[in-house]
Order: sequence, then C-alpha cells, then structure tokens
Amino acid sequence: MPILKSQLTTKFPFKNPHVNTIYKFFYTKDKPAYNRKRIDTWDDDFIDLDFLTADSYSIVVLIHGLEGSSQSSYMLSTANYLHNLGYDVVCVNLRGCSGEDNRILKTYHAGKTDDVDYIVKHLLNNHNYKNIVLCGFSLGGNLTLKYLGEYSNSLPNEVKGGIAISVPVDLTTAQAELGKLKNKLYMQEFLRTLRSKVIAKTKQFSEYNPDPKLIAKATTFRDFEEIYTAPVFGFKSPEDYWEKASSKPYLSSLGRKALLINAKDDSFLSLECYPYETAENSDNFFLMTPKYGGHVGFVTSFNDASYWMEKQVVNFIQNTLNIYS
Repeated sequence: MPILKSQLTTKFPFKNPHVNTIYKFFYTKDKPAYNRKRIDTWDDDFIDLDFLTADSYSIVVLIHGLEGSSQSSYMLSTANYLHNLGYDVVCVNLRGCSGEDNRILKTYHAGKTDDVDYIVKHLLNNHNYKNIVLCGFSLGGNLTLKYLGEYSNSLPNEVKGGIAISVPVDLTTAQAELGKLKNKLYMQEFLRTLRSKVIAKTKQFSEYNPDPKLIAKATTFRDFEEIYTAPVFGFKSPEDYWEKASSKPYLSSLGRKALLINAKDDSFLSLECYPYETAENSDNFFLMTPKYGGHVGFVTSFNDASYWMEKQVVNFIQNTLNIYS
C-alpha cells in the first residue's frame, strides 16, 4: 500500500499555497557551473543538456515544468543538492527552453515522451552509467510518469525509477483548475511566453499561419492548444491532446517504481490529480500528499534551508530504489 506519510511542517505565511509557490519561484539558489552539451535529434532538431558531474555511476535526469529551464529555481536547488551528495546530474532543457529557439516547428508538450526516451538512450550510448533515475517537476513530472508507463516493456535495465513533483497527472481537469480566477496571474505569465513563441514560429515557418487575432486573444490553455499544440502535433483537438498526453492512465502499469509528491493545497491541481486508489493497489506507484507546499514550493520558512523537497527525492532514490552515488 505505497501511500507515504509526509513530515512537512511549515510556518506562516508559507501555509498559504500562493506564497509558497511564488516565493520558491523567486528564491534564487547558487547557480551551478553547468557543462552544456547539445545533442542533435532524429528530426533535425536539438536538445540542450546541462550536466553536473561527480564521476558517479548514478545519474539523475531532471526535467523542468512548463516554460521552465535548467535555470528554474527548483532545478537549481535539486541539482545542487544531488551533486553535493556525489550524484551526477543532467538538467534537461526541453526544446525551445534553453535560451535559444529550436530549429523546427514542433517544440515540446506534456506527453512528448519520445524526447525523454531519446535522452535516456543518449546517456547510455555515451556514458557508463549503471543507474539512471528520472525526476520531473510539473509538466516534466507528467513526462516522467508517462515515460515509465508508456515504455514499461522496453525500459533499459539501467533506468531504475522516477520521482514526479507537483504533477497535473489528469490534464483535462488540471487545465480547467488553472483556468479559475485564483490562478489568473499564473495563467497570464504562462501564456505571455507561449504566445511569443507561437508568434516567432509563424515568422519562421510560412506553412504555419494561425489567425494573429486568435493568438493575441489566447487567454486559456485551450486557446493555446487549439492554436498550436493540437494542429502542430497532430491531435484532433485540445481535448484529444489532454487525454492522450496525461500520465494518469499509465500509473497502474509503471515499469519501475515511481514517487508522486502532490501537495494538497496546490492550486494548479484538480481532485483527479491525487490518485490514492491507484497507489493503494500498486506495487510500483508511490504517492505522498503533504498538507502544504503549493506548486513546486515546499518552503518551510523565510531563507528556507530545510530542502524538504530535495530530501524526499534523495530518500526515495536511496531507501526505495537502493541507489547511491
């Protein structure tokens, strides 16, 4: 019955989910000295990978959330924490998120696990890692869980498991939750950068010509999926995309052990994003739902040095997956 209890205690004002979410977003950690490697993909594009190496046989693959990058605060803090313990770390910059636009019309989406599989195979073909663990945040967590389920019958032996944090495992209901008034500021920020990327693609690719008025008026994820994700990636509709990209259907058939940490007060998540019943009936799917934490926050106090989130990652790697640096 892998529902794990959490011992997260936090103080005012971090019991407010928005304070927790926003503070973590702006709370800067020491920036590690990444070693960037650009890998060319099968479709004439590229993915930028940022490495922190410690000559370990174990590597943790960190995957950021929507419109994040290797420079996102949660990526920096987790990468530093793992590296200081002796693990090798690679921070994935999803297509178009490394500070340079990618080469093709397609960028990334919440269910694009072929990129994850390609990155894993690159690590195996070019390094001597015995253990590979995936750790994804928000959208990156959905990719992590979907990959472990979708590729369950073909996962390399070196892939030992994964951790997913603050994940909208049910995209249909989560996008509706994000569209509510309480999340208006977050939605505006997401769509600000997404709209600018779509506009850039229209200038780069003449065959992609959505109505500029629709781009300017896009105020919900459904608007964006209808303008870009669905037509560009071949989905029938936004609803078709949400259904096919969600990791929730894969949670009962994960090929490796995986932990999902979703705070109960995460304003981004719907009730359907807390799959207790699946965890209760699974040998591989572990679930932890602390009362507080916000969205990829889990801050306990000002100048937070508890590293609660990062410790959960390491505890699962060491105590459940039995992997050490």
